[in-house]
Amino acid sequence: MSGTSLDGLDLAYCHFTEEKGIWRFDIKHTKSIPYEATRQNELKDAIRLSAEDLFQLHNSYGTWLGEQAHDFIEKNQLEVDYIASHGHTTHHRPELGVTVQVGSGQHLANVAGQSVICDFRTNDVALGGQGAPLVPIGDQLLFHEYDFCLNLGGISNISFDVKDKRIAYDIGLANMILNYITRKIDLEYDKGGALARSGSVHPEMLRKLNNLEYYLLPHPKSIGYEWFLEEVVPIMDSTEASTEDLLHTSVHHICEKIAEQIHRNTIKAGQRVLVTGGGALNTFLIATLTEKLGTETQVVVPEKRLIDFKEAMVFAFMGALRADNQINVLSSVTGASRNSSSGVLYLPS
Repeated sequence: MSGTSLDGLDLAYCHFTEEKGIWRFDIKHTKSIPYEATRQNELKDAIRLSAEDLFQLHNSYGTWLGEQAHDFIEKNQLEVDYIASHGHTTHHRPELGVTVQVGSGQHLANVAGQSVICDFRTNDVALGGQGAPLVPIGDQLLFHEYDFCLNLGGISNISFDVKDKRIAYDIGLANMILNYITRKIDLEYDKGGALARSGSVHPEMLRKLNNLEYYLLPHPKSIGYEWFLEEVVPIMDSTEASTEDLLHTSVHHICEKIAEQIHRNTIKAGQRVLVTGGGALNTFLIATLTEKLGTETQVVVPEKRLIDFKEAMVFAFMGALRADNQINVLSSVTGASRNSSSGVLYLPS
């Protein structure tokens, strides 16, 4: 798994079992590989590449993914059924029928010497869907004891049940804006939200962020890096404030928008929100979110392995469902014309 926060590649070796319709998972081995600056910039700037250069990146990144998977398998002596690969999203414009995840499945399969299931989003977009978010199938089948599942990656997204139907969508910003700010001072991220905690709210910046048009759109809806560049970066670059104030304001914006959605869809007093993704490790963000949600909602931050590897695990689960030809993308979430069993199989040669 490689996400919009661009912090690196996550690998998770997982076992799945199903008994009487109940699915369970076990994360056996994990590894995170931070991106070097060159790789990070290569993926971040891929949106500007020519078609020829984009395909070259698609193939070379797929080869690199295969090398990482091969080393991970060899080191841990793993028996593998499939590698389920998300790839890295470089283009996401579902309103134009376009979503692109680089990381060639064939190159990955050949180098790793394993069968690969990848390209999980394209089929849903072809069916008129957003191609995102996809993790809610895992939320529904693996984490049904929680009322809401909130992921704080580069983007914040949420999933929950309404009348036995799963609903999910991208709420808005999360680590993408925080990391954009810290990288301007050559800091990979704001550990624990320490810098943000020491800042103050910049009222005008907060107003502009809160008034972004995306927040008024009905779901299903999703955003990508293009939206961030076009709508958010101009606000950030035109705001004169300290790094601490920029971070503090961004955290308040993130939490206000999340709390707004949870309050709007409140199920019951004492409802529980499972929080995963890198943002769950930002203690200032979690404290701010807890405050804005109030006492009737319990924020649950699980153990670190699940925080870090839930998305990778769910894409492994999507691969397992695809291998059994079971539904792994929900039209109630994406807005597609129907549910689907999505993903393309590549065999090593």
